[in-house]
Amino acid sequence: MPIIPLSDIRVEATTLHSEPSHSESLNSESLNSESLNSESSNSESWRSELSHAFRSVVELGRFLEIDLQAVPTQFPLLVPLAFALRMEKGNPDDPLLRQILPVITENEPSPKGYSIDPLKEVTNTKDLSPLPDSNTVGEVLPKGLIQKYQGRALVISTGQCAVNCRYCFRRHFPYEDTQPTRSEWAAILAHIGSNESLSEVILSGGDPLVMNDNYLSEIMEKIAEIPHVEMLRIHTRTPVVIPSRIDEQLLAWVKKIEKPLTFVLHVNHPNEVNAALAEKMALLKEAGAVLLNQSVLLRGVNDNAEVLAQLSRKLFAAGILPYYLHRFDPVIGAHHFDVTEETGHKLINTITNQLPGYLVPKFVQEVPGTLSKQALQPKTAQQTKR
Repeated sequence: MPIIPLSDIRVEATTLHSEPSHSESLNSESLNSESLNSESSNSESWRSELSHAFRSVVELGRFLEIDLQAVPTQFPLLVPLAFALRMEKGNPDDPLLRQILPVITENEPSPKGYSIDPLKEVTNTKDLSPLPDSNTVGEVLPKGLIQKYQGRALVISTGQCAVNCRYCFRRHFPYEDTQPTRSEWAAILAHIGSNESLSEVILSGGDPLVMNDNYLSEIMEKIAEIPHVEMLRIHTRTPVVIPSRIDEQLLAWVKKIEKPLTFVLHVNHPNEVNAALAEKMALLKEAGAVLLNQSVLLRGVNDNAEVLAQLSRKLFAAGILPYYLHRFDPVIGAHHFDVTEETGHKLINTITNQLPGYLVPKFVQEVPGTLSKQALQPKTAQQTKR
């Protein structure tokens, strides 16, 4: 299926989003409620950038000198100026623009196999990942907690993001039903503390880094205090689209975490990696964090070996190690991003011949019900015949 140029697609207008709530749904009685209202002057820059992000397709088009027409959407545009500045003006097919621009194609019927919950996260409320002899198998989990893989627990810490990516597999996720309330955060901490099979806790969302730093740091510190939790991880795209998010307040609490802390960034194209991002990543590394990146293979964005190779090189130069290249999750409204698995294999084979092994990300796909992300391997001739 050929790439659909954005210049041939009408785009969707959006209504204004209110500024993300950084604390209301994240209270826990076990945490200091005063931190919810405490703001440092360091946070004003990134908060201002987020509150002034583009939420109108027409305004974004005016800024990029592109005529963008509007169509209805239920997943509104949200893109900060710092990210929009990396887009090429006058180019409706810019790979960064393509990732965030609502298009009419999203409203067309999706192919068979597409879902509003492609990873079955909404329907999965039970512990699917205990050790074989664990007595917690099938246990109903606290709201906001997802436990798919052995030894790891993922918390939907917030429903807010700093950018709305059109291919997001959680674009239909019912965050209003899953964000932890005061008592539910306490229940999450209690569950993690009582399940000794858990060695790593992952904060996801939404994006954890749109949360209040004082409150986020308390959550991280309390998780780190649990003896059997050996590692902590944060999945985030916020520093990519708003580099100023890595400020003194965030760096201060990162330095206080005494257990290994990994930030998994989400960068899909080399044009996303600029000097501002590289500078902030250097500060995160100095604070003791490990930096990894996961990308999604997207048609019209990075389905090109030269682009993927350049992405790996620029990530490494910025102190970030390529980690995963995900095959697109079949979420309704984003089928125009799909790239065949066969194409993915060809791309990986090509960059494997160009790059050192540590710069070649693992080509994977998340399949509901499996015990880990599935490494995608080329089919043998015998398998192809079947």
